[in-house]
Amino acid sequence: MENKKFKNLTIRDAFLFAAVMTDQEICRKLLELSLGIIIASVQVQTEKTMSYHSEYHGVRLDVYAADEKHTRYNVEMQVARQDYLPKRSRYYHAQLDMDALLAGESYENLPDTYVIFICDFDPFGDGFYRYYTRTNCEETGKAVTDGVISVYLNTRGEKEEGISPELVEFLNYVKNSGRKVIQETPGSFVNQIQCYIEEIKSSRAMEERYMLLEEMLQKEKQEGILESIFTILDSKFSVPEELKNQMKTEKNPQKLKSWLLLSTKAVSLEDFCRHM
Repeated sequence: MENKKFKNLTIRDAFLFAAVMTDQEICRKLLELSLGIIIASVQVQTEKTMSYHSEYHGVRLDVYAADEKHTRYNVEMQVARQDYLPKRSRYYHAQLDMDALLAGESYENLPDTYVIFICDFDPFGDGFYRYYTRTNCEETGKAVTDGVISVYLNTRGEKEEGISPELVEFLNYVKNSGRKVIQETPGSFVNQIQCYIEEIKSSRAMEERYMLLEEMLQKEKQEGILESIFTILDSKFSVPEELKNQMKTEKNPQKLKSWLLLSTKAVSLEDFCRHM
């Protein structure tokens, strides 16, 4: 979630994407387009989709939903290139399984789980709009029925084979949002999304929620940088708690980043304090 004014958010921003996907019908339609299957209904768990929770590394803005067959879905917008998306997918599948299976239940009751990434880059570099992955047997090439499926959607795709025009239109919409004027077709899925975005941006409650989560995210980042600084300094010098407590009051992210760089170069604690 970038430090943007609420009114300037687009579908590419994690907060607004999560807010849009709390609409059950929009979420259901996106899942259908992404997977090429029919889904009768979905239930979006808003308390997990737009939340702050230590178990999920702080602010959580990925979409968490389940359908009428109890299949679980996790959907996330990925604008910045990520080098370890398959492992991130593995982590999300594990979270979905932990939430789905009660203690003492049989493993046969585990529902199928889908993790879907909407990427504003080509995650595998082969030009497909969609990469659909599941577990396969090395010897036979057949799919293993473990119910674990990961889907990577690519806004930079070129190969439309097997992809619906509506999905291509949606991915182009994501790619171009905030970059150029988008021509919408009345009644289209993209038009439906854009209308709901306008509704969200008129909500004072939603704006306040964005500001609160943004504040939490900034605090989380600051704490992470400070922890790194203290780790580096403690490996070199004996750092008094008084200095650490003084540093914890700093809120300027640029200042914190400069301290992080300084901590790697300082030859003494006095040298660090003199230049901070």
